[in-house]
Amino acid sequence: MKHIAISCDHAGFELKERIKQVLKEKQYDVTDFGPSTPERMDYPDAIHPLARAIESGQIPMGIIICGSGNGVAMTANKYPHVRAGLAWEPELAELTRQHNDANVLSLPARFITEETALKCVEKFLDTEFEGGRHEARVKKIEIPG
Repeated sequence: MKHIAISCDHAGFELKERIKQVLKEKQYDVTDFGPSTPERMDYPDAIHPLARAIESGQIPMGIIICGSGNGVAMTANKYPHVRAGLAWEPELAELTRQHNDANVLSLPARFITEETALKCVEKFLDTEFEGGRHEARVKKIEIPG
């Protein structure tokens, strides 16, 4: 069974719950880092635990959601081995995997439909990293030591 993490803020709560349901139907083991209600909350409180789990290798991939998708992506991308890519169209979700080896998909709940979000998730999960010419670029993403 494939393992995936999911997390959001209050703006992404309904979409998170729907995506989680679809992932479970597709036989994914889903770890939900919250929140557990749609009440207002600060997205870093839910995103840091997810990013730490991916950073440590405990969970290979994740999906994060907030109103614009930006705040959650900025938070997740503070971790050196997390590559969160923002997508609002399926092609962007596909390209962030193919070209950037993204291991986290960030979705903007206030700017996409549920149908589009689910297509983005499908493309993200079904796409492999191309490697090749992209591999050297991805290796340069981390701050040089």
